[in-house]
Amino acid sequence: MSNLLLQAWEGMIKPILFRPKRVQVAALCLRTNSREKEVLMITSRGTGRWILPKGWPISGKDGGESALQEAWEEAGVQKGRVEGDPIGAFSYEKELKTGLPVAVETFVYTICDIELSDKYPEAQQRERKWVPSQEAANLVREPELQDILRQL
Repeated sequence: MSNLLLQAWEGMIKPILFRPKRVQVAALCLRTNSREKEVLMITSRGTGRWILPKGWPISGKDGGESALQEAWEEAGVQKGRVEGDPIGAFSYEKELKTGLPVAVETFVYTICDIELSDKYPEAQQRERKWVPSQEAANLVREPELQDILRQL
């Protein structure tokens, strides 16, 4: 390989091809009714499809605290208890505001003992609903997240 090609590979091409995934956190908000576990789902602002509340980690908060903050902003979870470490992760491609897709690894935290508010930051931008975990698995498109939901 010529020196010029090697420089192009090292400087421009390799970083694009081998860029690490970005990290997000998701809140798997659960409640149990008399027969089954239910998951709090919200609609995406961009596509309107059903998703879990999720977002970028927040400076000064750990993963679970960041997931709980996202659950407040996007779904109105004013109180909840994070149950330890993530129960799994899923990957997807997120389109940034620039239009470029980036690979994202999303760690899923379970949130229990939930209290909802009708007034929250994104209430006018999203719908929310409780659905049985098996139905939630059918609503999402990411296979790894479907597996997590089916195992509840």
